[in-house]
Amino acid sequence: MCRWNRQKHMRVRYQQDQTREGSDKMILSVSRRTDIPNYYSEWFYNRIKEGFLYVRNPMNVHQVSEIRITPDVVDCIVFWTKNPLPMMDRLEELRAYPYYFQFTLTGYGNDVEVNVPDKKASMIPIFQELSDRIGRERVIWRYDPIFFTDKYTVKYHLKAFRKIAEALNGYTDKCVISFVDIYSKNRKKMESLSICDLGEGGLRKFARELSGIADDNHMEIGSCAEKIELDDCGIVHNCCIDKELIEKITGCRLKVSKDKNQRPECGCVESIDVGTYHTCKNGCAYCYANESEKSVARNASKYDPASPLLCSHLETGDRVSQRKVESWKDAQLSIFDL
Repeated sequence: MCRWNRQKHMRVRYQQDQTREGSDKMILSVSRRTDIPNYYSEWFYNRIKEGFLYVRNPMNVHQVSEIRITPDVVDCIVFWTKNPLPMMDRLEELRAYPYYFQFTLTGYGNDVEVNVPDKKASMIPIFQELSDRIGRERVIWRYDPIFFTDKYTVKYHLKAFRKIAEALNGYTDKCVISFVDIYSKNRKKMESLSICDLGEGGLRKFARELSGIADDNHMEIGSCAEKIELDDCGIVHNCCIDKELIEKITGCRLKVSKDKNQRPECGCVESIDVGTYHTCKNGCAYCYANESEKSVARNASKYDPASPLLCSHLETGDRVSQRKVESWKDAQLSIFDL
């Protein structure tokens, strides 16, 4: 950090709030808001090295939390990405942390996922390599969100899903699906694709076929934050920030509750998201985390790998509070108690 920035940093820190009572469960979500592994991995590795980071409150940008992320307080890191390749040469730097990846790999082309590399030539081999390096149980395949158009028909999705599933057979234990949700931020783009509705009966038939393909390729399949019950189709409600998986990876039980900040249908446990909205450069038509291409370009231009804040610096008027964090592992229990 340059001298000027450090002085500015100290002026802002002088306004700090007292540490809040209580503590947060220390599972890091990296990140639902943006693809940090793909575009901002250097920033994250720098934060690991420094042992802390800052996160702005999306609802009040002048509220900034300082979060300690040293191995003694981080129970697990959950990475969300469409391309982890920029991270993979430096995975050794994460050796002190339990972690796993939510890896989105769909059948869409660049008309939908504008900046995602070719799936067959690039992304499937990257998925396979990551699995070989960290273990198949720590790479979750996401085929989501699913929507249907004249181009992306049921037949198209089933063919794409089968091809990917066959390529990932032996490289993952789980596949997660969801059906697209329409928000104000993605409505215009989704309407331009002329998406169509299968109806509940059509969705159930489609879900059964997906379940059969997953089973053929030795994968459990689950749904992400779906209101529709698909258990009878062989698809269970999934937890993406998954307490059971984290306990399996760490060998410790966690005293952690369901995340109340997510939708009621979401099964995830509590976590702290360290990302920043309006910074993801994947350019996906269905994205709910970007306001516009202009907002992404504007925010991404502020990216500084050395800053504690992602795509931002502390500014006059910011209030920084130290978020009290601690591990929620039950140290009295080992993996043999699970």
